[in-house]
Amino acid sequence: MTQTPVSPVTVPPAIEPQLRFRGARSVAALILREMSTTYGRNPGGYIWAILQPTAMIAIFTLAFSLMLRSPALGTSFLLFYASGFLTLRMFQDVCQAATAAISFNRSLLAYPRVTYVDTICARLTLAVLTQIMVSTVVLTGVIIYDDIKISLEFGPIVEAYALAVLLAAGMGTFNSYMTVAFPVYKTLWTIVTRPLLLVSGIFYIYEGLPMFAQNLLWFNPLIHLTALARTGFYSTYSPTFISIPYVVFFALVPMFFGFLLLYRYSKDILYK
Repeated sequence: MTQTPVSPVTVPPAIEPQLRFRGARSVAALILREMSTTYGRNPGGYIWAILQPTAMIAIFTLAFSLMLRSPALGTSFLLFYASGFLTLRMFQDVCQAATAAISFNRSLLAYPRVTYVDTICARLTLAVLTQIMVSTVVLTGVIIYDDIKISLEFGPIVEAYALAVLLAAGMGTFNSYMTVAFPVYKTLWTIVTRPLLLVSGIFYIYEGLPMFAQNLLWFNPLIHLTALARTGFYSTYSPTFISIPYVVFFALVPMFFGFLLLYRYSKDILYK
């Protein structure tokens, strides 16, 4: 008795494009959902996203201009603080968005078409686009308001922002698992990252610190990024301490373990 050979299952041509772009459609739908829930259905949410960093930069300028005659670089306090603070802001907002991706969309993860990668990509994309918009508006406003004659080098600025996104994606991916698996981790992360504003080179430049402080703060990857961003705003500033491989390593290690933990325990954390 001979068996009839079973032909392999083929996907109809009409269905192949749907399967191929299913992930992209899921991410796009999640982005639209994030836009409505995070920033509302009116432009007021985005206006607030611009006003927050603008107010912080204005406060820094007012406070330090009363104590100092000039900033560490250039003559504009607004530009000096904006060039560093907006880089830090990119990291903080993107990292926060990725961190909350799983907990914020946990109910949607019960659907087979929505994966944890989709939720992280959606929140990352929206946060990055929002912060690019905020940085562009704020920096343009600062340059116009202070009437600054400047020749920008976009290469270092784009590189610093890209590395800030990579670093935020790495830490955020790891945090997205840890905050769901261990709720106390969120509190610990908040405590640990609270001093970032003081230790990331926002109010000063690395070279102006005492040697013991330089040796300690070098291990903070964000101080490398704020210095790198400022090289695009100040042609005379050429820091030699910046290590791009160190920042990349600091980003990829938590990203690897974050995706590994999510892949292994993604089903378990849905029921925590």
